[in-house]
Amino acid sequence: MNAILDTTMFLGKFLYYALEALVGNIIPKSKKAVAGETVLITGAGSGLGRLLALHFARLGAIVVLWDIDQEANMETCRLAKEKGAVKVFAYKCDCSSRQEIYRVAEQVREEVGDVTILINNAGIVTGKPFLDTPDHMVERSFYVNAISHFWTYKAFLPAMIKANHGHLVCVSSVAGMVGINGLSDYCASKFAAFGFAESLFFELSRVKENRIKTTIICPYFINTGMFDGCTTKYPFLLPIMEPEHVAQKILNAILEEKVYVILPKFMYVAFVLKQLISPKMMIALGEYLGADTSMTSFKGRVKAHEPQTETEREYK
Repeated sequence: MNAILDTTMFLGKFLYYALEALVGNIIPKSKKAVAGETVLITGAGSGLGRLLALHFARLGAIVVLWDIDQEANMETCRLAKEKGAVKVFAYKCDCSSRQEIYRVAEQVREEVGDVTILINNAGIVTGKPFLDTPDHMVERSFYVNAISHFWTYKAFLPAMIKANHGHLVCVSSVAGMVGINGLSDYCASKFAAFGFAESLFFELSRVKENRIKTTIICPYFINTGMFDGCTTKYPFLLPIMEPEHVAQKILNAILEEKVYVILPKFMYVAFVLKQLISPKMMIALGEYLGADTSMTSFKGRVKAHEPQTETEREYK
């Protein structure tokens, strides 16, 4: 009897939520106001992080900027003020260091207050074949792209839970859902970030009347300099995306409280096919899309002035 009752309840909920999702796609959800919210963005010194900071500044949010590059972060701070930021705070933070994350987080709590929207955006890419990837860069990829999320959540989530108000945003990647040739450490770390964020989403959903939102972003290569030199065989299917377009999509997803956003939309089809077709068919599809050669001419963003972490000094 329990199985029949559970199945009936499941089907009822499933159909109701399917209808709710269908209506939501036809009738756009109203966007929440973020004026007065405290938005912390990691990796705010350039690329998506900077663009998101400027968007939230225009919307009247209190913006908190974290980046290891202090000069670039201060430039974002200046630009945010030009866009009319009510309050903007810039902090130098190496997101590969747990101790530094906790230290700067405490500084933010004392000087700014509780963070209500946390955007884990900081990321690095090595872009080398697996056996050519130095050990210290494998570790750094995980520290920055994934493990830092554990420490920022531990630092800021308790206050969100206490207030029953907040929004956790993970900028993962398409490479966090499918392996890409030449990105072994990046893919693995982004898979980890995606899995962690999704796990927290389900964990929080078990809390009665939970009002803490989760958004997980999975974009393809973005033209920010981070993937400089990467190519795409068929841009009409898999374009190298423009940063402003992606930043606007992320902003909309946060304001509309979407859980998953995958860019471009073609990737939804590719992910469904991944589960249905054979491995050899997957390889053929990857070759057709140029995924096997997309990293061949990779250069990436070079920051000669970027400080080394303790991990890098240890292994060099």
